[in-house]
Amino acid sequence: MTKNTTYISIRKKIFSLFSGLFLLTGSFSSLHAQSGEPTRILFIFDASFSMYDQWQSGTKIEIAKTLLCEFMDTLRNIPNLEIALRCFGHQSPLRPTVDCKDTKLEVPFATAAKNVPLLKARIRRIVPTGTTPIAYSLGEAANDFPSSYGRNVIVLITDGVEECNGDPCAVSLLLQQKGIVLKPFVLGIGLGNMFADLMGCIGKFYDITSESTFTTVLNMVVNEAINLTTVQVNLLDINKKPSETDVDMTFYDQQTGELKYNYVHTINHRGNPDTININPAISYRLVVHTIPPVEKTGVVLKQGKHNIISLDAPQGTLALKIDGANTYKSLQAVIRQKDQKTTLHVQDFTQTENFIAGKYDVEILTLPRIIRTGVDITQSKTTTITIPQAGILALTKQGEGSGSVYLEDGKKLIWVCNLKDQLTQETVILQPGNYRAEFRSKILRKSDNTVERRFKIESGVSTSVKLY
Repeated sequence: MTKNTTYISIRKKIFSLFSGLFLLTGSFSSLHAQSGEPTRILFIFDASFSMYDQWQSGTKIEIAKTLLCEFMDTLRNIPNLEIALRCFGHQSPLRPTVDCKDTKLEVPFATAAKNVPLLKARIRRIVPTGTTPIAYSLGEAANDFPSSYGRNVIVLITDGVEECNGDPCAVSLLLQQKGIVLKPFVLGIGLGNMFADLMGCIGKFYDITSESTFTTVLNMVVNEAINLTTVQVNLLDINKKPSETDVDMTFYDQQTGELKYNYVHTINHRGNPDTININPAISYRLVVHTIPPVEKTGVVLKQGKHNIISLDAPQGTLALKIDGANTYKSLQAVIRQKDQKTTLHVQDFTQTENFIAGKYDVEILTLPRIIRTGVDITQSKTTTITIPQAGILALTKQGEGSGSVYLEDGKKLIWVCNLKDQLTQETVILQPGNYRAEFRSKILRKSDNTVERRFKIESGVSTSVKLY
């Protein structure tokens, strides 16, 4: 049998197989049409020299080109679907030097109806010549997708692993974390299950063991990509714009309370909230871990559509500063919602923290305590609380004994702290003000043996007091 006769036979089998696949494709295209949101599939095709290897009835490259071109026809009439083609290993030979930047967007994104003929024509002309720069190709693919909203999917078709010392797993993860693409699909041509772990970190891995499974896997992958249920969480600012981000969010099963998903909210490089895919079969309680947290209950997703969940989460920033040098080893502030007793957050001094816009009571754990009530946190602005630089009180006692430090406040004394009974030398960091120290030696048993000393604390100044 001649080579041409072999491929004529393959094509006849393909057309027979596709009579059923057209029906299956039609079922998912009708569902996808309801979503109204574009799905973009970038096919990254391996055209490296290894694709000349023999695979069943012919070389991998000829079989893959034939089957991929035939499959493209099933995409032609799917609404809201855009496709593009990037190839690698097809522009530079392996010798005298290996070109690890040999990748090119051959057909930019357009509707499937427009691009199917262009992809087929370009695929047929591809000639394998070079190496396998998977990581670099994935990185370059980030710029292939349009900036407007769409569910972006990569389908990588390859017969080999990274050959240019890149880290395709790290690149893929970065693309997902930035919200550029959903988890890619990886189709390994004759790689074998031994590569499942190696390639699986790039995306969802399918081992194509034979020619007969090539189209079946492709159809399954595109079906999943098109009918994927996706979620976009809009964290709204005071102007109802989805500008808030960089907070954790947790999805719980509404019925059982079981934790299902944890994500850090992201706005991608195009300025859109990130897209995630989660199970649409259950209802959710969504908790966004702002301070205080905001939540939405009874979240029901529409299957096969892009779902948008919006929550009001306008945030401002609270900054805590000291007017001068920081004498404290560790200083914190307790944050409560206005007129509430429950501690909302404990914030380290000299640090900043984001809070939901509103009014808060702030208790700074200095000696004496500094209280600020009704502190207004405003959307996208920084509210700064500045306290004076502390001073240092150096106490000398005549032996062990009991005592306390009080702040003079007009005609009354405000307790500040107790002294440590067993210390004869003690240092206390205090805010500026007028104070009194009261002390009675342990060996003196009468109240009128109490020693009282009045002193003043100034910022940045050390004050010595003798309690005898």
